[in-house]
Amino acid sequence: MGDARSPFALKLERQGANPVSRHPSLSAAQVEQFVLDGYLRVDDAFPRDLADTCRRLLWSAAGCAEDAPSTWTRPVVRIGEIPNPLFREAANTPALCAAYDALVGPERWVPRGSLGSFPIRFPSPDDPGDCGWHIDASFGWEDEPDFLKWRVNVASKGRALLMLFLFSDVGESDAPTRIRVGSHFDIARRLAPNGRDGMTIAELASTGFSESSSRPETLATGAAGTVYLCHPFLVHSAQPHRGRVPRFLAQPALLPRVPLDPMRTDGNASPVERAIRIALETCGT
Repeated sequence: MGDARSPFALKLERQGANPVSRHPSLSAAQVEQFVLDGYLRVDDAFPRDLADTCRRLLWSAAGCAEDAPSTWTRPVVRIGEIPNPLFREAANTPALCAAYDALVGPERWVPRGSLGSFPIRFPSPDDPGDCGWHIDASFGWEDEPDFLKWRVNVASKGRALLMLFLFSDVGESDAPTRIRVGSHFDIARRLAPNGRDGMTIAELASTGFSESSSRPETLATGAAGTVYLCHPFLVHSAQPHRGRVPRFLAQPALLPRVPLDPMRTDGNASPVERAIRIALETCGT
């Protein structure tokens, strides 16, 4: 039997490095929006038919049936990383590789070999129990089972981007992720005094992320195939599903190939690094 992997996945494996993207890069306006807002929405980041195929795999992994709502018994089902070549293809399209280059820097990020985790949210009156404001941890998970002790530092050790991959159409009532626009500046300032060691998730959460509470909110809505590329420090939150159709989303990290350095002086600061530096050099951004 032949190799079931897609041609793109096979090419990526042979390269063993960042794919060479011939897709147009982001505009200067898009890059500046990312720096100031902390996120960028990329429409049609991967094909809808690929999203549909991947969603069928997720239905099976979740142990639920699309045509049997009686099987939707929990408000959220979490699935871990999936190394299926189709998910790898979705994560490494030319449009996304060009965006990774523009936001993190060429040769400074590691291509995704898998995708996940996947919080699949189902219509439910029940509280899913995971809807607090937070940021995602960057390091410490390999030797620390308590995720509240995982850490983040001002150089975003271990994480170049937070990403939200929409594998279903997501409207305002379909439990879209809530985003506090510009909140990455607030988190950078909180982290700065703690240097290389950074802070644990529990320490960051001790304020309820009140330092970003005045920031405007937006929702990560869009059609299947949309991807939100977010600064690692962006404050965001899940919410209950009050719609009718389950929401399928992946929330992987883009890992750095080389450590980030927000205070680099070589003139090659990436937009991710530049946003942190702006936060540290200004007040009330």
